[in-house]
Amino acid sequence: MSVRVRIDQIPKERYSLPGNAACQGCPHLIGLKMVGKAFRGEATLVIPAGCSSIIPGYHPYTSLDMRVIHVPFASAPAVAGGISRALKVRGEDAGPVIVWAGDGATFDIGFATLSGSAVRDDNIIYIVSDNEAYMNTGVQASGSTTYGAKTTTTPILGKRDRRKEIDLIMLMHKIPYVATASVAYPLDLYEKLLRANEIKGFKFIHLHSPCPPGWRFDDSETAEVARLAVETGAWILFEYNQGKLSISPMSRPYADKSRRKPLRLYLEKQGRFRGISEKEIAIIEEMIDSNWRILLELEKIFK
Repeated sequence: MSVRVRIDQIPKERYSLPGNAACQGCPHLIGLKMVGKAFRGEATLVIPAGCSSIIPGYHPYTSLDMRVIHVPFASAPAVAGGISRALKVRGEDAGPVIVWAGDGATFDIGFATLSGSAVRDDNIIYIVSDNEAYMNTGVQASGSTTYGAKTTTTPILGKRDRRKEIDLIMLMHKIPYVATASVAYPLDLYEKLLRANEIKGFKFIHLHSPCPPGWRFDDSETAEVARLAVETGAWILFEYNQGKLSISPMSRPYADKSRRKPLRLYLEKQGRFRGISEKEIAIIEEMIDSNWRILLELEKIFK
């Protein structure tokens, strides 16, 4: 089913409430708002250790008007899979079971259970809200951190390793649904959530979530920085749905490199890239070009 919505069709009810413990400009709240609205609060969130362990607040109060289970770092997909199977056995339709994880719990510490859950084809939606570092514990580099970015564990030269291409890895698990999204385009995320929920099996959504304190930009510019990532080609929005892969409309123009904004505009917005050299920018740009080549070839294969 092709799901297309207008902003006036989005539910007005709030399922991510004021008074939470998030930083100003936090991108996770944009994503969580869309999750709540997409399923009208009828979802079970399984949240491993990370920023989103703190955002809801302290028991017995919570800022999320959804069912939430907080679990240890590496266990979220296994827990979510178990909940999904238990609900099926009991014959209960309680809405989707969703893992809401950060990049540390996805790319690194929790990767084994993520892969295992995908292999089992657990009937869950896995969302990684990716802010490209371990922000909650002090901005340490993760497997998602962009080459050249300065973190507390890469403070002088910046990260020297290229990031793990988690989306391509998940595609190779042969799961039915893989998509990327951005907090700059909440309607696109909303539509992809609805489409994912129509499919049985393991669904993976990779949400780009620029972090103001970790990336060192003004907290009023979260959406602008996220949009620049798309407009410079650094973040590619795409969707793989049961055998068909397509570049999303917001990213489609930037398959033509001449239409992209200069990468430097995106990097200069972020203090974590302060002092980056032209050589390093060229390295990052080649990594971006490589990802475009791969996805455009995959689009031809999965058409």
